[in-house]
Amino acid sequence: MTDKEQIGLSSADPEHASLSDSTEESEVFKKTADGVSFRNVGWFKACILFVKVLFATGVLSLPSALLSLGAVGGAISVVAWGALNTYAFVILGDFRMRRPHCHSIADMAEVIGGVIGKEITGLLFIIGYVLVTGSGIIGVSTALNALSHHAACTVWWSFLAMVVVVATASIRKLTHIGWLTYVGFASIYAAVLIVVIGVTTRDRPAAAPQTGPYELGYVAINNPGFAAGMVASSTIFVSSAGTSAFLPVISEMRNPKDYKKALYPCMVLVTASYLAFSLVVYRWCGQWVASPSLGSAGQTIKMVSYGVALIGLIASATLYLHVGAKYLFVRILGKTRHLQANSVIHWGTWLACTMFLGVISFILAEAIPIFNYLIALVGSLCFAPLAISLPGLLWLHDHGHYLKGSLVQKVKYHLHIGMVVLGIFFLVGATYGVSIQIKAAYADGTIGSTFSCADNSNSS
Repeated sequence: MTDKEQIGLSSADPEHASLSDSTEESEVFKKTADGVSFRNVGWFKACILFVKVLFATGVLSLPSALLSLGAVGGAISVVAWGALNTYAFVILGDFRMRRPHCHSIADMAEVIGGVIGKEITGLLFIIGYVLVTGSGIIGVSTALNALSHHAACTVWWSFLAMVVVVATASIRKLTHIGWLTYVGFASIYAAVLIVVIGVTTRDRPAAAPQTGPYELGYVAINNPGFAAGMVASSTIFVSSAGTSAFLPVISEMRNPKDYKKALYPCMVLVTASYLAFSLVVYRWCGQWVASPSLGSAGQTIKMVSYGVALIGLIASATLYLHVGAKYLFVRILGKTRHLQANSVIHWGTWLACTMFLGVISFILAEAIPIFNYLIALVGSLCFAPLAISLPGLLWLHDHGHYLKGSLVQKVKYHLHIGMVVLGIFFLVGATYGVSIQIKAAYADGTIGSTFSCADNSNSS
């Protein structure tokens, strides 16, 4: 075990380890450093940041996921994935508390997998947050399209969204974008409530035939087939799986030990909101639900909800891009004085990180413009290994002695092996399912050519 691994360990059992006096010295950002002080985030602001990272574009795809799984199947999936993702982050948070030099999940992977593990994990992290930034850009461009009655090409709205997101994400400190987070969360939540109220006041779904008989398509249990089922499960999973983005937030907290105080209220609020929102919209819209779901209650409500949600959609993409750029920034300058110095190199590196990742996100958003598929691809390709398998491996690393312990300890050990296997299964199975559906969407014209002016974001 390296010296860094020893920091904070005070007992043989990691579950009962406490922080040592040298913990503060091992933090990535120092409170007493000359220059830029990043450590200004309190536990409540951290909770709001956590909520905003999760309660964002993912919530807009949940009703469509319930369309594939049915109301009961979808509800069970929302609660189960929410609970698993909460536990996975408890593992990540505890692991970080014992190793405060870990700024990101890639640093944690280095502890158990060396440089190769770190680089693979870091690549998955960057790809994941580039893709979710792309989903945020799609969300913003969809809002602008709805508000403008398609007065300009969708590509131009996406480009404008990218410029705004890069500009806001370039604010260096998480504490300084706190105001945007508060306003963004309030706007998204208000927009969701507007849609929920809107769909319940209609005699029939807005997208359904407005005269004559129609089939609602609401079922308790559905059998969508492997590909569609994996896409739906991946969509629900990823809606609360962004917990690896919580780690950089912990590094900017005044007291990192308060992370659980911020985590639990966040996950309860997010899971309960997801469950209520998705069930109500699916119950009233059935197979006629839109994706993103803000368009499910008709044109007027669509324009109102997107107008209200616009700041929230921008805030979501801002946080995604900021977290991804901050990872690159720390990787590049982490061992130099420029990390917390107001130097030209400091600013040039930071702005280069945000602009580079923003442009890549824009390109990918235009290449996979269907909202649901982009969200599902993030879940399967990136977050399955990051949010399921890797936390399982980290727990196994710290609890190897459980394999020779009591029966209860042995059962816990093997359950965490199951976490690792589940993540691998999801990585392979859901990525295959998403690929099949994207290929089919291009074949039947649901997705047009890349960088076209067609608005594909409302396709389900």
